[in-house]
Amino acid sequence: MDRGNMEPGPAHRPTVVRVPVEPVEAAVEADAVDAITRAGNLVVRGPLFGVAAQGPDDGRRWRVVIAVGGACPQYARDSLNSLLWFRAKDDARDRAERRALLAAVARLESERVDDVTVGTTRYRVVRAEEYAGTGPDGMEQPRPTDPEPPVPDWDRRAKEPGIDDDLVLDPEAPVTPTQALEQLALRNLCYTGQRFPDDVRSDSRRALDTHPRVLLLPTTFTVVERSDRGWKPVSGPHVSAHAARKSLDFCLTWAWPRMHGLIPVDTNFEADARSAAKAGGPDAEELAGFAEAADRLRAGRVNRLEFEGTVYQIGRTRRLLRWGPDGPEGPRPSDTDSHDPERIHPVLDEDGNVVRDG
Repeated sequence: MDRGNMEPGPAHRPTVVRVPVEPVEAAVEADAVDAITRAGNLVVRGPLFGVAAQGPDDGRRWRVVIAVGGACPQYARDSLNSLLWFRAKDDARDRAERRALLAAVARLESERVDDVTVGTTRYRVVRAEEYAGTGPDGMEQPRPTDPEPPVPDWDRRAKEPGIDDDLVLDPEAPVTPTQALEQLALRNLCYTGQRFPDDVRSDSRRALDTHPRVLLLPTTFTVVERSDRGWKPVSGPHVSAHAARKSLDFCLTWAWPRMHGLIPVDTNFEADARSAAKAGGPDAEELAGFAEAADRLRAGRVNRLEFEGTVYQIGRTRRLLRWGPDGPEGPRPSDTDSHDPERIHPVLDEDGNVVRDG
């Protein structure tokens, strides 16, 4: 076959590098270069899963509709199930569209399906690898140029943005020089250690051929705690370092006091370690310890906190997504699920009404 006039495949298209010219962009780029010297080694935690969609006007791009932060593929499938069910209930324009949405829901209730088309939109469960930089001081912390709010908001009721809100996956989008370097360095990343099962290593090697390109997803921030074996996550990924600190503050003032039986679980939402300590009682001193730790966290842009012999840290986590001729990589055969597909929502009729059992 003569390939001389054919368009090069996705894996062979050159990466478009955009040199930052604005002062803020240049500072971020310089900060990234400095970070390589501080935390130039990488540790890989494992895969994360989400859902991307592609419509007829998207070209080669995919839009993330479920954040790439789920611990296993079935979490992403369940989230897609809910997304399509609520669209059928609330947004379908007619019975035909609702039937198509509910047919996809029915498949997701009974099959481990990773690619489903509804009308002209294709949905795919996508897989990313989570990793972090490490150096002499341990896991990389937030960088000076990472976004921070001018005035920190510690209100527990305030909703934080999602990690992948409005994210478009575009293999042809320009990248900065350090991003291009990182993509190149990670292109051949795969599992090789003997602690990984044979099928995991085999799938990882195969992905280098089936999905040879690498896309970098937005940086995330995670609360981790130090153990004898390294660092382990305490929270899921957050969109900013402050959002991660806020989740640690919530643990210290609300969740952990309840888990330890210091505050009754059914106590109103506003009750926390501070108010309970002030109210007195047999656990007031222990509650005051939780409140004092939270106050230290709130004193500034604190990224490392010791509490009751445990070191907690805000870790700067990154994700890479592999890309092939048909777009983003989906789950691998060796990826494991925590549970089976199941019905999540009630049955809907063709008019969007909930069908009550019995």
